[in-house]
Amino acid sequence: MGLTETLLLFAAEEPPGLLPARQQMAFSLGWHIVLACFGVAFPTIIFVVHRRGIVRDDPVALGLAQRWAKVSAVLFAIGAVSGTVLSFEMGLLWPGLMGRFGDVLGLPFAFEGLSFFVEAIFLGIYLYGWGRMPPRRHLLMLVPMGLAGIVGTFCVVSVNAWMNHPAGFAIRDGEVVDVNPWRAMFNEASGLQFLHMWVAAFMVVGLTVSGVYAFGLLRGRVDAHHRLGFTVPFAFASVAAVAQPVIGHLLGMKIHDTQPAKLAAFELAQTTESPAPLRLGGVLIDGEVRWALTIPRLGSIIARNSWDAPVPGLEDVPRAEWPPVNITHLAFQSMVGIGTLLAAVAVGYWLFWWRGRDLLANRWFLRLSVITGPLAIVAVEAGWIATEVGRQPWTVWQVLRTEDAASQSSGLWWSYIAVLVVYLGMTVGAYVVLRSMARRWRAGETDLPSPYGPPRTESVP
Repeated sequence: MGLTETLLLFAAEEPPGLLPARQQMAFSLGWHIVLACFGVAFPTIIFVVHRRGIVRDDPVALGLAQRWAKVSAVLFAIGAVSGTVLSFEMGLLWPGLMGRFGDVLGLPFAFEGLSFFVEAIFLGIYLYGWGRMPPRRHLLMLVPMGLAGIVGTFCVVSVNAWMNHPAGFAIRDGEVVDVNPWRAMFNEASGLQFLHMWVAAFMVVGLTVSGVYAFGLLRGRVDAHHRLGFTVPFAFASVAAVAQPVIGHLLGMKIHDTQPAKLAAFELAQTTESPAPLRLGGVLIDGEVRWALTIPRLGSIIARNSWDAPVPGLEDVPRAEWPPVNITHLAFQSMVGIGTLLAAVAVGYWLFWWRGRDLLANRWFLRLSVITGPLAIVAVEAGWIATEVGRQPWTVWQVLRTEDAASQSSGLWWSYIAVLVVYLGMTVGAYVVLRSMARRWRAGETDLPSPYGPPRTESVP
């Protein structure tokens, strides 16, 4: 059978709403996850800078905290819209999931909503509190913001972990019974998956923010403002970048036990191998692995922490339950490759710091720092693609197939187009606002007075 005939047969067998539902959900989640990272990590980074400003009476640090809080407010507002869209999409695009397992998933979604409101309330208090609250009390407003971001992230990630490792219910005669939402939320995969995402958030935010200041340093803005604006977020990101491979390794070992088909796609393993090699690059074409660089035994190390442990191959899985192998493999390799590069940059930074070298005067390092932020975002997106595509054809692993979870509506393409238009508008709006703020700050102007933000304060040099 030719490629065209295969695609036509595949399309004919799919429910009409499956492809647009997948496309819309993937786009919405991919767009929102970047904003979610800022909601998780940015309050902690702002807390450190703000505390430095109070303890050392440092106006540069206080100015950074105030500016970053305003950036956080803009991103939070945009994220609130995209997060609301996602909550509707769960029911509209995937009625087979929410209609059947709503009792199981209701608890984490409820806590996530509560966390969102807590974060919004204290963000508003923090913005309003500049010049109106005692310094230390004002600083403490960041604590519930950070905790709310952590709780909300755990709740959302726990739902995804539950899809990978379902627990907290039983099925009798086709009905979901014996529901234990706490067991579902604290399933065996939720802890490591949350930790993986939490650390990734600090990588994304730390490297993105430090990259902005690295660009400023390259443009000749060598002052205390840009040096501190680079150093604090990069310090967070560098620690996260070194820790992330260890967490990813532990998670990979978990996947070996729970989702062997996903691991086989990660490793591009057709047959069970012992010891298993690591294949860098490559694709599977007509049952043959092509253009891959093979490193002996390293696949066994990654999967089982052993030089000769067997790694299951796709041959052990029914062909109808294979995930899209090449997409899963390349996404996984992209995540690991970029993560390894970022960890190397972090280690190099600390080694040079230990030797007393000032890397902020090195233009090559600054150029590299500018691109680490986008690279971190690509790594996070690739990681989510790997875990979601690698779980296919299941929405809930070994329980609910994606084609049974998706809406049967044939009009979802219009919904997808509407989401694209709305998100494009939000992207342009956020860019215009942030660009305007940056230009005003670079010009050395004081903050414009407004009824919904902090009062005018002394500008930062």
